[in-house]
Amino acid sequence: MTYEEFKEKVGSVILTDDGNCPVTPVVQMLQGKWKLQILYELCIKCPMRFGELKKMLKPITNTALTNALKELEADDLIQRIQYNEMPLRVEYSLTLKGQDLLPVFYAIMQWGIKYIP
Repeated sequence: MTYEEFKEKVGSVILTDDGNCPVTPVVQMLQGKWKLQILYELCIKCPMRFGELKKMLKPITNTALTNALKELEADDLIQRIQYNEMPLRVEYSLTLKGQDLLPVFYAIMQWGIKYIP
């Protein structure tokens, strides 16, 4: 569906082939205090280690970061690569599905520049 088709149909009900609203699962996938910020940080610099993400997302707790990363990985938006070396090294990066969110972040940025001083 093109943007023009979306604008035309947005006043009516838009459903998937299964009869579901296509926006609801996306909102559920991205909801949470830290998920969008984690994805945005990985858009800026990829891959990143846990400690780097934690430093960029102050005051996030280890537990909150771990949980958000696990949920994003389960939704196939990020991938976790563990290197079996000492000390143990783990890196997080966007999957192709996660990279497809870049235009969404660009649109959000444009909206923010326009409406938020």
